[in-house]
Amino acid sequence: MARPKPPAFEKTKIVAENRRARYDYSIETVYEAGIALTGTEVKSLRSGTGSIAESYAEVKDNQVWLINSNVPEFSHGNRFNHEPKRPRKLLLHEREINKMHGAVARQGMTLVPLMIYFNSKGRAKVELALAKGKKDHDKREATKERDWKREQGRLMRDRG
Repeated sequence: MARPKPPAFEKTKIVAENRRARYDYSIETVYEAGIALTGTEVKSLRSGTGSIAESYAEVKDNQVWLINSNVPEFSHGNRFNHEPKRPRKLLLHEREINKMHGAVARQGMTLVPLMIYFNSKGRAKVELALAKGKKDHDKREATKERDWKREQGRLMRDRG
């Protein structure tokens, strides 16, 4: 008997989204990962600030790290405030880390964060994708297809 599919991630509050990632990369597999954060980082993210536009993830020493993500300093943080662009450890199962490491090493894929959000339990999570970079002609083709779908919808709405 086949194993039932897990439900989609329940995102309650999206903090940061990498909208460009779906344009620049073709997404293969999506993972949900926890983030190891300090107290002021969580408070800063809860206020809705943060950016993952230029960030990526990499596997080092059997651990996954989120590199170049920006969580600004907390406004009311004192001397215990965090560093805004420090590497943050992502919390994943060992089997998932091994799959990611194999795909990055052998197949030339990239680990791209798609969004940071708080789940229904109030935990900060990252939606991480294994992706392949698109070439320019693939991007043009995707844009043409998106425009054609939009035009089809208009035609069907006008006629029907």
